[in-house]
Amino acid sequence: MDKKLLTEREIDRIVEMAWEDRTPFEAILFQFGYPENEVIKLMRSTLKESSFKRWRMRVNSGVSQKHLNKRSTEIKRFKCSRQRTISGNKISKR
Repeated sequence: MDKKLLTEREIDRIVEMAWEDRTPFEAILFQFGYPENEVIKLMRSTLKESSFKRWRMRVNSGVSQKHLNKRSTEIKRFKCSRQRTISGNKISKR
C-alpha cells in the first residue's frame, strides 16, 4: 500500500498499533493490509529519528510481543478484553 492512499486517521491508527507492545504486526496486516516492512517504512517516515530508533529498539528487545511467534500461546486475541471496537478505543465504564 502507498502512504498516499491512507487517510490521516488510518496512518495515526497504524502508528498507534505499532507502538502498542501487545499488538502484533499480523494484526496490522489483517486490519490494514500493511505488512511489517511497510509498517517500518511508515514509522520511519512519520516519527522523528530518535522516536523511530527508540521504537525499533523496543520492538527488537524481547519486551515487545510484536511477532506472534514471540508471544505466549495463552494470548489468543489482538486487543484488550475491555477495549471497545475501533470507534475511539475508549475503555468502557464499569
